[in-house]
Amino acid sequence: MSRFATIVSTGRYIPEIEVSNDELRQRFAHIPGFVDKMEESSAIRTRWWAPASWATSDVALPAARQALERAGRQAKDVDLIILGTDSPDYITPATSVVLQHKLGAINAGTFDVGCACASFPTGLAIAAGMIAANPSLRTVLVVGVYLMHKLAAPTDPTIFFYGDGAGAAVLEPATEPGFVASASQADGSYHAHWGIYAGGTFEPATVEAAQAGRTMVRFIERYPPEINHEGWPRLVRKVAAAGSFKVADIDFAIFTQVRKASIELVMGDLGLPMNRTHMVMEKWGYTGSACVPIALDDALEQGKIRSGDLVVFIGSGVGYNQAGAAFRMS
Repeated sequence: MSRFATIVSTGRYIPEIEVSNDELRQRFAHIPGFVDKMEESSAIRTRWWAPASWATSDVALPAARQALERAGRQAKDVDLIILGTDSPDYITPATSVVLQHKLGAINAGTFDVGCACASFPTGLAIAAGMIAANPSLRTVLVVGVYLMHKLAAPTDPTIFFYGDGAGAAVLEPATEPGFVASASQADGSYHAHWGIYAGGTFEPATVEAAQAGRTMVRFIERYPPEINHEGWPRLVRKVAAAGSFKVADIDFAIFTQVRKASIELVMGDLGLPMNRTHMVMEKWGYTGSACVPIALDDALEQGKIRSGDLVVFIGSGVGYNQAGAAFRMS
C-alpha cells in the first residue's frame, strides 16, 4: 500500500516585541526617505523581534508545540524533526537537535536544512520522500524559523526587512495524496550577494573579521528582480509538470513573503487570481525561512484553504536556492 505524506496540522509563533516602521524612521533619519521607499516597495509596515536573550531554537519551540497540539500528538510521538533556517543557534551542532531537547521529543531523530528561505518547501519534500520510503516513520515535524535581526548590525538599513518568527507543520502518512510533487532550482553564481561571510571555513571568525562586520549578515549586491519574477513562475510550472496537473488547477499558492508586488506580478504571469494566494509581510515583516509556513498557518486560520485544495509552496533563498512543493490538503 502506498504511503503519502499529508499535512495534518500547522502552527506558528510571532514574538511580542514590535518594531514599527515609525521606529525605524527615527533610527535611519540620516537616510531621508529610506523607510518610506522600502515600505512602498515591500508593503512591510512592521516586524516583531524576539528578546535579546533568545536563540533561534527558542523561537521555534512555541510553533512546534502548537502544531503538535493541533495534531493531537505529544513530543514523544515525533519520529523526526526537520528544521530549516539560515540563522542557526550555532554553526554546529544543528539547531534541530537543540529544538529536540527543548521540546522533549526523546524518540525523534533530527537534521537541519540550510537553503535559507527555500528551506521549508525543501523540508516538506524531504519529509514526504522519507515517509513514502520508510514505514517506521509516522510523525514528522517540519519547522521553518528565522531570527536574522539578531545577526544584523543595528545600523544596517536592511534590518528593515527582518522579522523574527517560526512556522511548523506535522506530516503523517496517508493512503492518498497528500504530497503530490516537488521541484527545485538554483544558481550559485549569486552566492556572494548576501550572507554571513566570516565564521565558517572560508574565513574563520577573528577579531579583525568581527570588527569589520563580516561575522554579521551583510547585503553586498542587489539580486536582479527577475530571479523571482521569472524564477517563481518557472518553478511553479516545473512542480505542475512533475505532478501532472495544470497551473490552472492550483487552488492556492504561497510564496516567499518579501515583496507584495513580486507576488502580484507572479500570480499574473501564472494566470491565477489574487484570492488564491496570501500575504503576511505587511503585519509581520520578512520572516525568511519561516515565512512560508507562517503564511500557510495564517491562511488556514482565516479559512482561505479548504480540505482537498491543491496548494503549491514556493520558497526562494539567498545563494540562490528555490524550492517548490505541491500538496493536496487533508
